Amino acid sequence: MVESSTLPPAVTDGIRHLLDEAGVVEDADLVARILATGVGMGLDRADRLDLKITSAALTEMRAAFQLFAPFRGVPKVTVFGSARTAPDSPLYRLTVELTAALAARGWMTVTGAGPGIMQAAAEGAGPTHSLGVSIRLPFEEKPNAIIAAHERNVAMKYFFTRKLMLVKESSGFVCLPGGFGTLDEMFELLTLQQTGKAVPTPIVLLDRPGGAFWAGLRRFADEQLIPDGVISADDLDRVVMTDSVDAAVEEITRFYRNYVSLRWVGRRLVLRLRSEPTDAEVSALNDRFADLLADGAIERRGPLKAEREDEDDLAAPRLVMTFAQRRVGDLHHLIRAVNALPSAPAEARPA
Repeated sequence: MVESSTLPPAVTDGIRHLLDEAGVVEDADLVARILATGVGMGLDRADRLDLKITSAALTEMRAAFQLFAPFRGVPKVTVFGSARTAPDSPLYRLTVELTAALAARGWMTVTGAGPGIMQAAAEGAGPTHSLGVSIRLPFEEKPNAIIAAHERNVAMKYFFTRKLMLVKESSGFVCLPGGFGTLDEMFELLTLQQTGKAVPTPIVLLDRPGGAFWAGLRRFADEQLIPDGVISADDLDRVVMTDSVDAAVEEITRFYRNYVSLRWVGRRLVLRLRSEPTDAEVSALNDRFADLLADGAIERRGPLKAEREDEDDLAAPRLVMTFAQRRVGDLHHLIRAVNALPSAPAEARPA
């Protein structure tokens, strides 16, 4: 196998020249790495199917990035649910109510752009607050009319690129009852959170009033998964199961009442906040969450050197700590505690 870093100097120089000619200036090193990887695959004599997969994935991701780029500063919630849910279903009406309420609070809705729950979510959010990431299947319907009418949709050939874009840009998630696809998306969300491969976000499992769909998941976890030791007893604490639209909206928005974002700088974790915590509040957090730290204490301080160099949200108050990497799945507990501090803003704001 030929590593991109071992390409002949003439090829590396040629890539740099190509980027110069094309006018690529920003992040040219990363663009060069992408091109070098493609050349490396050619030198590897990669199978044609492998090359087609790589080419299609990059093309689809570029199209998706272009779709989302104009809305980068707008908070988004992704809604998952069954394409088979009928318009006269209580779940359909519940979804319309949910996304309309979130749109009124400044949130956009991202869906798989299909019928059923996906159409209900786009209908509630309205055309100006909806984005779609559809999948091309031989039996799948075209993007629903709300998404298609405003051309705010990107069609994907592969599920893995579609799932990436359904998750990457969103600051909250709502799952309604559905089949294999919905459950696959929901379990991937939980896996990403449990393993720390995604930053903590609010996840709501929403059912119709009096419904027992998600209660079955809780029962299965309590009776099988937890006793067998394959998940921890508090792994489902990071989700809210409810049949109330008001509770769902509150969970999505309240998660960002005080918490803004996080960043890892080496072994140190930086939590950016909206309000500066008091000394007493920081002391209380240390007492409560000492077991989540690898060493040292939670400290209130200004931006770290790496953040200053990147000009990364420098005005936000910060809590800095050496977080135990093996406990990364428990970060949501700390974030909820930070949101509940007396010094936190009274009103939640979009993420």
